[in-house]
Amino acid sequence: MKFTAEQIAGILEGDIVGNPQAEVHKLSKIEEGTEGAITFLANPKYQSYIYTTQASITIVNRTFEPENDIFTTLIKVDDAYKAFSKLLEYYNEVKLMKSGIEQPSVLSEGVTYGDNLYLGSFCYVGKNVKIGNNVKIYPNTFVGDNVTIGDNTILFAGVRVYSETEIGSGCTLHSGSIIGSDGFGFAPNEEGIYSKVPQIGNVVIEDNVDVGSCTTIDRATMGSTVIKKGVKLDNQIQIAHNVVIGENTVIASQTGVAGSTKIGSNCIIGGQVGIVGHITIGNNVRIQAQSGVAKNIPDGDIIQGSPSMAYGDFSKSYVHFRNLPKIVADLEDLKKVKS
Repeated sequence: MKFTAEQIAGILEGDIVGNPQAEVHKLSKIEEGTEGAITFLANPKYQSYIYTTQASITIVNRTFEPENDIFTTLIKVDDAYKAFSKLLEYYNEVKLMKSGIEQPSVLSEGVTYGDNLYLGSFCYVGKNVKIGNNVKIYPNTFVGDNVTIGDNTILFAGVRVYSETEIGSGCTLHSGSIIGSDGFGFAPNEEGIYSKVPQIGNVVIEDNVDVGSCTTIDRATMGSTVIKKGVKLDNQIQIAHNVVIGENTVIASQTGVAGSTKIGSNCIIGGQVGIVGHITIGNNVRIQAQSGVAKNIPDGDIIQGSPSMAYGDFSKSYVHFRNLPKIVADLEDLKKVKS
């Protein structure tokens, strides 16, 4: 797919200095630019590369004036970084602009879908599924019975969506994510043998949620596991049954949240965090990476460590921990003096 400088300038509302018919078909860093690539210059420390780059087109700020000869066509905009980000977004939209139902694929009885559906080959869509407009479902995806999927949502290849799941509009589920598998519910008898507790709830994912690759969200035992609007989940996260995650919370990779825990809005949770079940984490909480959270956290707290504690207390304690061998040696010396 090729674009000319003239077309790109139209998208970005920019001015061309150079060849308006210069064509590009790929993106690159300015220091790695080659013919057919488009790049940008926003950080002054990279300015020297604009005189050597082989990129066919470079987006620059309107204030930029070259001091030496350049070989790249310029597109001048108000903010080069924002303009390039806009171009990336546009490029991604074009790349994902697919429609139609590929074969082989299965649409079961009672399925309804809106305009511009893309259903990749080897997909299975169960009974009574409701799919909105502009939905993209990539190959080898499973969608169980009675699922609803809102407008403009993307399910990348290999996603598994179990029955009764509700997915809102503008969501992105990346490859390998599993939504609605059974929660980890087992009850022992007198002999210590575990029997499965039926998991009859579902998962509700609200609008504009991103779910990373190989992340799992378990269905509720009863009721719903709820991921509220604007939540961003990284790859390889485990969300257990009946968890609720508040609006615009972000969680980094390899974090696990145990059953029935409630997490507030606008929280930031680092990687490899472990959170026990049946606790409440307030709004605007910050949890540092590799923390172990075992009790309720009030609004606005910043915590770290395992078991977790206030971030300031952890930092002070860590200073003493680093000096622990010396402290122990000093105590041993004192004991010798006393004896």
